[in-house]
Parts: sequence; C-alpha cells; structure tokens
Amino acid sequence: MIREILSEKITSTVKELFISANYRLGETEHSLINEALKNEISDTGKAVMQTIKDNLSAAEEICVPICQDTGMAILFAEIGQDVHITGENFVDAVNKGVSEAYTEGRMRASVVHDPLFDRVNTKDNTPAIIHTSIVPGDKITLTALPKGFGSENMGTLKMMVPTSSKEDIINFVVESVKKAGSNPCPPIMVGVGIGGSFDYAPFLAKKALARNGKTQNSNPAYAELEKELLEKINELGIGPQGFGGKTTALAVNVEYYPTHIAGLPVAVNINCHVMRHATAII
Repeated sequence: MIREILSEKITSTVKELFISANYRLGETEHSLINEALKNEISDTGKAVMQTIKDNLSAAEEICVPICQDTGMAILFAEIGQDVHITGENFVDAVNKGVSEAYTEGRMRASVVHDPLFDRVNTKDNTPAIIHTSIVPGDKITLTALPKGFGSENMGTLKMMVPTSSKEDIINFVVESVKKAGSNPCPPIMVGVGIGGSFDYAPFLAKKALARNGKTQNSNPAYAELEKELLEKINELGIGPQGFGGKTTALAVNVEYYPTHIAGLPVAVNINCHVMRHATAII
C-alpha cells in the first residue's frame, strides 16, 4: 500500500525541527555538558563550562537561540519507498519550512546566494542542504542539523592509502583537532567518516554528528576507535573555549562505509559544544 503524505506536513515538520534544534539542546547533549563540568579539573575550564551551561539555561528561559550563528540548514531525509508526496515537490517543501523557521523563529539568516561572485544574503537561510535516502516502509524520517561555520570551517579530508593503519587515522583526526584549536568553540563533538569515496567520507562525518553523543557505533571495533579518539583528543589540553583543561571534546562519533581497494578516505567534521540536531518521523 502506498501512503500519501502532504507536502504541507513536511514543511511544518522541518520548521519545527530547525526552531527546536536552535533553541534547546536534547537531554543527551545536556548530560554530556553536565558531566564535563563535573569532571573538568581546570578552574578556568570549570568556569567556562559553567558559563556554557548558564547560556543554555538562559536561552531556554527567555526563548532565544542558543548561539547567534543559527547555522546553515542541513537536513537528512530517510524517505520510505512506499510514500507518495502530494502537493509541492519535496525540495520546495523543505526549503519553505526552513524559510519559515528562520524568519518566524527570529534566527539569523547566514546563507549567501552565490559563494564567490555575488555574496548577497538570501534573507531566509535557504536553500538547505538535503541528504536524501530511500528506505523500506511508509514513513519519512527527518533530522535537522543546523551547522555553524566556526566549526564547519575546521573540517578536513585526507585520501589515505590502503596500507594506512588505525594509528595513522587516529593521528590524522587528532592533528585536525589540534590545528582547529579554539576556533570551533570547544568542547567539541567530532564526526569522523571512514571509507566510501572523496565525496562520501565527508558526508559520513557530517552524518556522524547527527548521532546521539552517548550512542557508540554498533561495530565493536569502531566503538573502540571512538573511545581511543576521544581519549587522545582530550589529552591535547585545549580545553573549554581553548583556555586549557581536560575537556576538549565531549564525544567522537565514527561512521564507515565500504571503499575501493586502492583507497582509504578519512574525513573529520567538527561541531561546537552546541551539538544541535532534532529528529521527527512523519
């Protein structure tokens, strides 16, 4: 049986998701910050973490975005193969929802029309970047990821060779975080994509940021890699906002995919301590 979903429902859901993600963090993200505050040994680091916590509370209390950079709108869409969308086409429905979210939600519009020659603001933060996959079933799962560019600009990609070791990958990821320093507003969340192709590894790294920070990779080997990376990154001592301490990263999520016998792409996508994402199922 084919299930019909009105494009208006997609628009309203997208709107709600981006407003929600920008105005408040989820319970898991709050708990990661609370744990970091409790475990931080640096007095300055503790003070910074307390300020971060206070900012989150204030944003929720007075109903304003957590951060002034309300991000570029990234949307992951899993569309069931038994779904038929009626009304507007899917992309237009999504962008309409993004437009309504950023204008009615009083959030900063940061997207420019042309990246090089005509950097004129589009005024409503559209168009969104949409990653779509077709999955079994008759539902649509939407995950909104508003991505600020203070952290986005710190992303890296390396086309490693097949003989590269786990230690080589760890060194590359840790060095990427070290070079980023305080720029991405640590403590950060680190997404790592391993495998695929030149373009797919960064997608995996971005997708990793949409995963719960306390949910490990289902593959034990990659779960162990996440743990090792988190430990190594926190040994850098960059600390909250770059003032030093043991809390440089709150979580490291790794996603992987099969790749060509001649390659081993590895990408790193960093998120600031505002680990914004929200999911809904239609």
